[in-house]
Amino acid sequence: MNEELLKFSKEELIELISIYSKNSLALDGVWFQSVEHKLGMDEAMFHDAEAWKRFTVTEARRIKAFLKLPENPGLEGLAAALKLRFNANINRHEIILQDGKLVFRNTECSVQKARKKKGMELHPCKPVGLIEYAGFAAEIDNRISCRCISCFPDSTGDGTGCAWEFYLTR
Repeated sequence: MNEELLKFSKEELIELISIYSKNSLALDGVWFQSVEHKLGMDEAMFHDAEAWKRFTVTEARRIKAFLKLPENPGLEGLAAALKLRFNANINRHEIILQDGKLVFRNTECSVQKARKKKGMELHPCKPVGLIEYAGFAAEIDNRISCRCISCFPDSTGDGTGCAWEFYLTR
């Protein structure tokens, strides 16, 4: 462990976590935009999908271990894990767990917000979102399936948020 971290207060460490989250998201955006500008959106989306196939599994595995979740923690375990994702403290979201389903809704996406602010087209994140959310859920509990409720470019509202439904299949 980095001994420097021991010098900080709890509040400072929480602020540092927020900085790390923003930095991680910025890195994701910077590499994506580099490929997008050089090779186009289709090529950038291909590489984004490949990256998320691997990253989402690693992220879910680490969070599951941190929370000490059992092998099949169900939708309750998924809800706990979604709250700790690297971007969970910078994107506004809500989680609704009822009637044997979990709905995760990003009400404010920092990626879409940043692209809009820069005058860029919104990120067509649905294909990668399916990989990301379904992969994360399956790593938490392999009985969980995911479907997109709304995500750009197939979205409702202003397109800057998305919604995903999770349910047990076995």
